[in-house]
Amino acid sequence: MQDMVVDPGAHNRAAWDKLVQEGNEWSRPVSTEDVERARAGDWSIVVIGHQPVDRSWLPADLAGKDVLSLASGGGQQGPLLAAAGARVTVFDNSPGQLGQDRMVAARDGLEVRTVLGDMRDLGAFGDAVFDVVINPVSNCFVPEVAPVWRECFRVLRPGGTLLAGFLNPDVYLFDPDALDEGGELVVVHKLPYSDVTHYSAEERDAKFGADAALEYSHTLADQIGGQLAAGFVVTGFAEAPHQSNPSAQYMSHYFATLAVKPVRAAP
Repeated sequence: MQDMVVDPGAHNRAAWDKLVQEGNEWSRPVSTEDVERARAGDWSIVVIGHQPVDRSWLPADLAGKDVLSLASGGGQQGPLLAAAGARVTVFDNSPGQLGQDRMVAARDGLEVRTVLGDMRDLGAFGDAVFDVVINPVSNCFVPEVAPVWRECFRVLRPGGTLLAGFLNPDVYLFDPDALDEGGELVVVHKLPYSDVTHYSAEERDAKFGADAALEYSHTLADQIGGQLAAGFVVTGFAEAPHQSNPSAQYMSHYFATLAVKPVRAAP
């Protein structure tokens, strides 16, 4: 089912700006107390659900490391990484989300650079300029992920790492109304799924609201295989449930990968 052409970048930018105004969970900035603890070495970040990232996935010492917090504005990961000593750039499609990072930086005296843009195009950055890219669950808001992985590979230095979180595509199989109303797992969708192809504009408005962000499922071949195709070596994997979702007793909702850009010998 396909309706008129939708610009997902523009639509989701407005959707996330609205979510910021509504106080969405992923738009609530960390506190000054959180920042002070991070300065003292006591910090954690997430890329899937509420599960802290394994600290072994990150450099033992972040001091002086160039970190790209990709599509993860909201005043959360970026400020904590900056407080831990990293040189942080937060890149996001939502001005509102980036505004949360700037607010925390100004409030707590942090150096955090913010850049507005689509995660599929990191043309604002040169080649090999970051040591770490951290990308929490967010590529469900773009129709294709191969450009994301290629751009991450390009902007990372050799030996740099990508920490990525993404959705288990199976979560899109189920009828959201049946889940919300009675916790029933009713399979109604074939994969791959997108809000644009599976519902008309009128159906989307009725089911999710006219201002809701557009979501897209991606296969594991695109998520993990796409990283491999871009040149990464995947060295770590984690998963986590969505505790408030009725299907959590049956499957994990989130996956995370640790991937390394190989250090190639000079010719």
